[in-house]
Amino acid sequence: MTARRLTTLAVAALAAAATAQAQTPPPNLTLRDAEQRALAGHPGVIAAQAAAQAAEQTVSEAKSAYWPTLFGSVTGVGAPDNTRITAGALNNPSIFSRFALGITAAQLVTDFGRTGDLVQTQQLRASAQVQDVTTVRATVLLDVDRAYFDALRAQAVLRVAQQTVDARQIVVDQVSALAQSGLKSGLDLSFARVNLSQAQLLRVQAQGDVQGAFATLNTAMGAPQSFTYQLVEEALVPPSSDDASTVIAEALRDRPDVASERLIAQAASKFVLAERALSFPTLAAVGTTGVTPYRDQVLNEHYSAAGFNVTVPIFNGGLYSARRSEAMYRAQMADEARQDLENRVARDVTTAWVQVRTGYQRVDLTNQLVVQARDALDLAQQRYDMGLSSIVELTQAQLNETEAEIAQASARYEYQAKSAALKFETGQLR
Repeated sequence: MTARRLTTLAVAALAAAATAQAQTPPPNLTLRDAEQRALAGHPGVIAAQAAAQAAEQTVSEAKSAYWPTLFGSVTGVGAPDNTRITAGALNNPSIFSRFALGITAAQLVTDFGRTGDLVQTQQLRASAQVQDVTTVRATVLLDVDRAYFDALRAQAVLRVAQQTVDARQIVVDQVSALAQSGLKSGLDLSFARVNLSQAQLLRVQAQGDVQGAFATLNTAMGAPQSFTYQLVEEALVPPSSDDASTVIAEALRDRPDVASERLIAQAASKFVLAERALSFPTLAAVGTTGVTPYRDQVLNEHYSAAGFNVTVPIFNGGLYSARRSEAMYRAQMADEARQDLENRVARDVTTAWVQVRTGYQRVDLTNQLVVQARDALDLAQQRYDMGLSSIVELTQAQLNETEAEIAQASARYEYQAKSAALKFETGQLR
């Protein structure tokens, strides 16, 4: 076999492989798969989880006051005989030449509950941060659901546009043949071509909408690049509740952002108690021991001491009272923010509940509209074929059918997107 023959076969093989790759259908993607991908790799979810882990460390920071503090010391001093510090303080200690090593331990005995209140404050704040992670997850899932159903809607509109182009192309071909035979006028042919051009414009717009919808879907899933998928239809589920007060109660009970605001308000109240405890005394025990291998003759080789220290705040320019007042006002702010959020949640849930019920009714009405538009188109086509009507009547019927099918697709997927929004508003999406 010649080299030219081998080259020809290689080029043919590569071309066949490229054609097969181009004809490979896009992978299937269900709504559940899209949600799992988003939760696994979305930067917002990862950042929220890191924030929750950081908040957990503040609890350990506050608990550290319960444990003793140990530190070692190595001290070397050289001083002339009879050296004393005579300025800079009220005491007059002697300084001896020495080199010593030792360990000092300090243990808080009681601060009248301030440390305990601080620990509970940080625990409540950390729990609120965990609820914030759930809120971020729910927000990401809502974005994915909306983008998924929007992509399904865009694909459905593209199918309608393609079917419209095909149907109107058939009409153009028929009218063109009849016009050449003198059975139809050139005006009919012009109308048919205009309708075909409008359908082609609709198809171009729909193709762009599909690309944009998949770009939004990939971003919602946290993907750095845009991929096209074969989306799987989701079952159309009717509204689950006929009473708005029931879904409002579910939202106030289950929504993570409401739970977070409640925990923040509780933490603020605990912090008020912690700031009030600043005005109470603190009792601490201190002990130290060590060895002095090089020392002045008046010093012993070993040393140790233990004692306690009581700190009683007397006056600090009103600092502690101001801090307590600040904490009280911030606790009031947190409680009012919680109440405001609950009011807004009740409003948003009611709005979402109404939109879901209205959207479900639109689905049923658009289904009826499509049936009626198709029947009208069949009658218009028959009348036109029999010469009983003009091309204008047929064109209007085609337009009505296209608009009805687009409205049907939009109503279906908008209802599903609104159902996802209602799940988010009631705290079921997480």
